[in-house]
Amino acid sequence: MTTSRRLLAGSAALLIGAGLLTGCSTGGGSGSDDGTLTLWQNSTTGPGQDFWTATAADFEKANPDVKIDVQTVQNEDFDSKLQTALNSGDAPDVFLQRGGGKLQAMVSAGQVKDLTDVISDEAKKDISEGTFGSGSVDGKVYSMPVAVLPGGFWYSQDLFDAAGITEAPKTMDELDQAVTALKGSGVSPVALGGKDAWPAAHWYFFFALRSCSSDVLEKAATDRDFSDDCWVKAAEDLADFRDTEPFNDGFLTTAAQQGAGSSAGLVANHQAGMELMGAWDPGVIASLTPDQKPLSDLGWFPFPAVDGGDGEAGAIMGGVDGYSCSAGAPDSCVDFLNYLATPDVQEAYYKAFNAPPVNTVAQQAVTEPYLQDVLSAYNDAPFVSQWLDTVYGLNVGNAMNVAVVDLLSGDGTPQQFVDAVDAAAKKA
Repeated sequence: MTTSRRLLAGSAALLIGAGLLTGCSTGGGSGSDDGTLTLWQNSTTGPGQDFWTATAADFEKANPDVKIDVQTVQNEDFDSKLQTALNSGDAPDVFLQRGGGKLQAMVSAGQVKDLTDVISDEAKKDISEGTFGSGSVDGKVYSMPVAVLPGGFWYSQDLFDAAGITEAPKTMDELDQAVTALKGSGVSPVALGGKDAWPAAHWYFFFALRSCSSDVLEKAATDRDFSDDCWVKAAEDLADFRDTEPFNDGFLTTAAQQGAGSSAGLVANHQAGMELMGAWDPGVIASLTPDQKPLSDLGWFPFPAVDGGDGEAGAIMGGVDGYSCSAGAPDSCVDFLNYLATPDVQEAYYKAFNAPPVNTVAQQAVTEPYLQDVLSAYNDAPFVSQWLDTVYGLNVGNAMNVAVVDLLSGDGTPQQFVDAVDAAAKKA
């Protein structure tokens, strides 16, 4: 692991095996007098929902006085619904936590429970201190991490072979060549679920990671300054890539994860060569294959190098998903979070979601080459950033998500993209 590693918004390095693999009102918990905890999670697929049902049932069996009401909230609606619930004082007791500026706003508003002194010794032993940083603010921990989810390209090795692509692209020129080759073979080169906006924004985030230095990215996280030329260059680079027509037909009206016609479904059914997405994608793809099993030829490679940028070579982007307790949640909420961190539950999480767990004991069960590649790139990265819409908070993040769709549709220019983001930052 590189010793010069830098982290934006607390993302952490992991090692497999024996090493480290603004709200306006105080939010309360909804734990009822009968001991019921409400849990909000965003898995809509069978294995993911089965995991939460089984995990809740096992916890209830060991804790007869506690009941867990597992509720599914669609991923695209999650942040807005959660913020509304927090601000109204009717928050779920346990909820998915993405960290960054979103967590900072919850902490500032007193809406989330401080876990610093109640994390179990077992969790502290099996999960690296740096990983807890993804859910920390000012040295205090507010989230129990469950999975590390760096982004990159998920691709079909069979489709790459059929198109004559012998090596994963390492530069934008090579990615452009792969796009041309895949087109020639009769499939969509790149699947994109632009209907949901955030997958389109991921493209801009990665171009910004290549265009902007880590200092500029970090500065923007504190002072919301987007005046550096690198922000416009990133939008220009994305516009140039858009002009090669790499995406599936109708990408602006394609969903990301819902059904066989979604971007993940296009990869799952060998109708598109690749998709830029976080490390939860293998599980989503698996749920959309004809037999609902993992894609047998799935591979992964990091976002390519981009000429002329100030970003550090090998820098990577992605979050560490965790779970938080609302400020008024009962003590049983903390007990449940510590349970989520145990090796057996973490291994079950990995098997259900096909995503790398944070528990170092559970990481020993990870055998898929593509997940090994993800973690290797993540460990070797000199700089790691969480997703920029998470880092910069809801106002700026939403502006990025909307503006990037305008850019990809041809309704906006690179400068207009940055102007929209800057305007949102000034209101934040």
